[in-house]
Amino acid sequence: MESLTHPRFRRRRILPWLTLFGDLLALRAESLREPARHLILLWLEGAPSQLETFDPHPGSPVAHGSTDIASAAPGVRIGSGLARTAEVLDEFTLIRSMVSREGDHERAVFNMKTGYRPDPTLTHPSIGAIFCHESPRSPVEIPSHISILPKRWAARGGFLGGGFDAFQLGDPRNPLPDMTARVNGDRQARRLEGLSVIEDAFARGREGLEARTLHRTHLERAARMMTSSQLRAFDVREEPGAIRAAYGDSPFGRGCLAARRLVEAGVPCIEVTLDGWDSHVNNHELQAARNAILDPALAALVRDLRERDLLDRTVVFCGGEFGRTPKLNALEGRDHWPHGFSVALAGGGFRKGFAYGETDPLGLATQPGHPVRVEDLHATLQTVLGLDPAREWMTPVGRPLALSGGRVIRELMDPR
Repeated sequence: MESLTHPRFRRRRILPWLTLFGDLLALRAESLREPARHLILLWLEGAPSQLETFDPHPGSPVAHGSTDIASAAPGVRIGSGLARTAEVLDEFTLIRSMVSREGDHERAVFNMKTGYRPDPTLTHPSIGAIFCHESPRSPVEIPSHISILPKRWAARGGFLGGGFDAFQLGDPRNPLPDMTARVNGDRQARRLEGLSVIEDAFARGREGLEARTLHRTHLERAARMMTSSQLRAFDVREEPGAIRAAYGDSPFGRGCLAARRLVEAGVPCIEVTLDGWDSHVNNHELQAARNAILDPALAALVRDLRERDLLDRTVVFCGGEFGRTPKLNALEGRDHWPHGFSVALAGGGFRKGFAYGETDPLGLATQPGHPVRVEDLHATLQTVLGLDPAREWMTPVGRPLALSGGRVIRELMDPR
């Protein structure tokens, strides 16, 4: 039997206490950290290949000729098609071990945007809708939840209601539709007065209907928005030519620039979509073309937010619904792969210059090292945004539901 003074015995006694002490310090730092106030989701619809973006394995059997480059994050290398992003990677946390149980595009998009798998009895809200619902009401006169260049599955309010659906718009190069009155100011004012009389008459005796539909509320918000100076945030043409050029001459680049302007205006959540990543055929060619659009926009956005002292208050999420297979198919494409893919996170309370998790360079394992489930990602995002993932609300189907069913991955968070 070992002596009570034996060094091995003392280590066994003290290590659990040191671990507990470290956890308590992390929780204390988290409670003191000011939460992020804005969320920008760069949504890569169609599912990017982790092997040509944030988790390359050059020279391995899964690379099939793909190469990598060094980055500003010591020891972290990324796909060679992301050269500008590599220059600011010291601001990023890369998760290289995302796992999902959904391999179909529509179901996986729902899962990644809400943190829950599809349920026929309930439509869950997206992370942006949750953030807008749970955060103190934004003072902005323009929508607080915005989706730029949405495709088939824009962010939705789910059971929180249509009022939390993302306001959708196209290429920011174009003027916003239906935002200019067709008559002069006096005539517009008289029309609104007349409309108010009609609305008052309609509302009498229909108070319950008004409370459910928020019809009057939406009309008033629309009228305020049409005359708000904050609409200028959508107009990227006001930016100097050099800044516009840095983001790239593409709808997605202009969408990312608009996202930065909307953060400056106080908008809590902006989603910008870059589609076309579904590379079942000619994977390398397709991924390279998408990277050429993503790279300048992502790098410029992070650099711009940092230079304007907005990055610490903003979380930038970049990722898609799942990854691509380690092996090429007969058509030189990569198929669906939810068993170890990547997302990139910058700003807010996330660690800087850090890569978490690892995938098999031989392509044989179907489980990555240190796996992060979709629900864990959402729990961590919510925590960084100042929300409590364990908080429950009552759903329309009469059962309580937590904001997230995952666990917080504290290793991803800045320990300061």
